[in-house]
Amino acid sequence: MILINLKQNLAAPPTEIINVLLDHERLNRFFNAQFLLLKPQNCGQINGGKGAVRQVRTSGYTFTEQVISASDNHICYQIVGNKPVAAHQGDIYLTAIEKQAFISTELTYSIQCISPWWMPSFILKFFIKKDIKNALTKLERYFKECTT
Repeated sequence: MILINLKQNLAAPPTEIINVLLDHERLNRFFNAQFLLLKPQNCGQINGGKGAVRQVRTSGYTFTEQVISASDNHICYQIVGNKPVAAHQGDIYLTAIEKQAFISTELTYSIQCISPWWMPSFILKFFIKKDIKNALTKLERYFKECTT
């Protein structure tokens, strides 16, 4: 089992970050992939939230992800099926940090999955971690530019 946990501080409140992260078709601004919304959220859920299904195209792979739950401080999603990795789940936690009337957010991105039999886990972990770090850096830059 591959386990990855990364943290990033962002200059925005959790609700703004959630809105950006649930804007599925524009996630390519941050992640090295193309996203296509296949199904919107379930009735009564936040925009882009629980029930939303998106197609992801990256590095020669095309697969589907589904949002399992979403709130103002947490997103949980899973890859549907076992390709390109098995038992994949991503969790994004957002914790507000208030300093002198300014609210920032600590984002914790956790991923777990199982590597395919033909790829050593440490190699897959390296590439996933690198992609997520790059995405978090782009998110940080995006929110810095929004506040200046």
